[in-house]
Amino acid sequence: MRKDRFLLAVTLTTVLAADVYFVLFPKLRAWYHLPRMSCTCLGFNISAEGRFYRGQISQKWTLTTKVPEQASKLEKLFAHPLYNIHLPELTPDERLLQEDELMSYYRRKVTRWERQQKLYINAAAASNISVPEQMVTFDPDASWLKFHLGINRYALYSRDDHNIDLLLQDMQSANIIGADYTQDEKALKGICDCTQVVKPSGHHLKLALKLQDFGKAMFKPKRQERYEETPEDLFYFVDFQRHNAEIASFHLDRVLDFRRVPPVVGRFINVTGDILHITHSDDLRSVFFTSPANNTCFFAKCLYMCKTEYAVCGHPDLLEGSMSAYLPGLSIAPRISIPNPWIRSYTFAGKEEWEVNPSYCNMIKRLYPYSSGNRLLNIVDMAIFDFLTGNMDRHHYEIFTRFGDEGFLLHLDNARGFGRHSHDEMSILAPLTQCCIIKRSTLLRLRLLSRPKYQLSDVMRESLGRDPLRPVLTEPHLQALDRRLERILRAVSRCVKKLGEAQVVVVDFMDSGAATEGGLREKGGV
Repeated sequence: MRKDRFLLAVTLTTVLAADVYFVLFPKLRAWYHLPRMSCTCLGFNISAEGRFYRGQISQKWTLTTKVPEQASKLEKLFAHPLYNIHLPELTPDERLLQEDELMSYYRRKVTRWERQQKLYINAAAASNISVPEQMVTFDPDASWLKFHLGINRYALYSRDDHNIDLLLQDMQSANIIGADYTQDEKALKGICDCTQVVKPSGHHLKLALKLQDFGKAMFKPKRQERYEETPEDLFYFVDFQRHNAEIASFHLDRVLDFRRVPPVVGRFINVTGDILHITHSDDLRSVFFTSPANNTCFFAKCLYMCKTEYAVCGHPDLLEGSMSAYLPGLSIAPRISIPNPWIRSYTFAGKEEWEVNPSYCNMIKRLYPYSSGNRLLNIVDMAIFDFLTGNMDRHHYEIFTRFGDEGFLLHLDNARGFGRHSHDEMSILAPLTQCCIIKRSTLLRLRLLSRPKYQLSDVMRESLGRDPLRPVLTEPHLQALDRRLERILRAVSRCVKKLGEAQVVVVDFMDSGAATEGGLREKGGV
């Protein structure tokens, strides 16, 4: 009898030890190594109750692609389950454009372009002027057309859209057949108000370039060296626009999985052959000149800031800049521009209400469309993005009218980012710190990017290393990304400590009416 009891005790002890060693101890060890703000679901699976999207996604988080152990951090990041949550099949109403409609629209534009080309060539011949004929090759499978067709109510492109890389290659190498000022510069030309503090176009020169496959890109030339920081005494609204900030912002937007910045790539262009000799704009041709150093230069044309000292120059003709893919035209895909509730004062001494009223967000939450749905969550996403880049100039945001109030916010015009790596402008985070609300998926990705395995600075360095103008950012700017990320996570931690996680961390897509006066609450826990 004693022997049986002894054997039973030994058996129970062995089972208990095995349970502790193989089950309890690994859990404790995993818990010990998690960051303080971490979530145990971060790297493994999601329950049927935990849904990020209204599409009722309930599949397990599983790696869709096997990544070898020697893979880079960026490859491992994009293979992570957080970057492989698939949306339901999109309905026609959830797509921005239909293929037949888009093809018909651009075929008409190509026909009009070819007709205008013939008229221009004939007029030049009548004046004994020889001009090159720019042939358009309209391809229904062009990368920029696929980009336009891929825009949906969730983002500008899908996570696994390999066409985006093709579009970057095309913008980098395609022949340029047309150049002109952009529409906003044309609107300002001749009506510049010298009493305004905000400097109009002419200081921030940009051009609309048409490519041989009829794609279109906005070119922003290099205005300052990468190592130069914005002076401390310079106001944000008189700062230079930086071409490398446009490039870096696109890569950061992709790393954060927002996908709300149109594709951007760096490129060297010949300002004589790619702009002066092909433009039909007399205004643009008239601003070209040769500098004392024998470099070809040009500047914007308006009544203010339109002098040779604000020109950009090639060396002697070669000029680097950013090429940003145009969105579909407003006539086929209308957008609306909305003032940012956290807009800054564009005067030297004025302050906006959000800067002096600690209860400002409570007022915003009572106003439509911030009182329900996802608009306020998207504003917080935008503030996080701008804080990481250091962009203080987000005075407006745009949305596609087709998707209504639930559409995502476009993160356009990011050239005033990455100006000061030595300073973190905490006021940019006001939507997060004042409202204490953040999307769960955004928070999980931020936590993931704070881990050494997926360090934000490392994946950004690798991603930017693919651009032809590399290095796009200096090391101090890359290190600043990690520092700012930690500040964001600490801000969220303070909100959670103050209000509780259920009040702060909410599901991505909320039903209208899910907001309360005290804050937006999660419907269906994650």
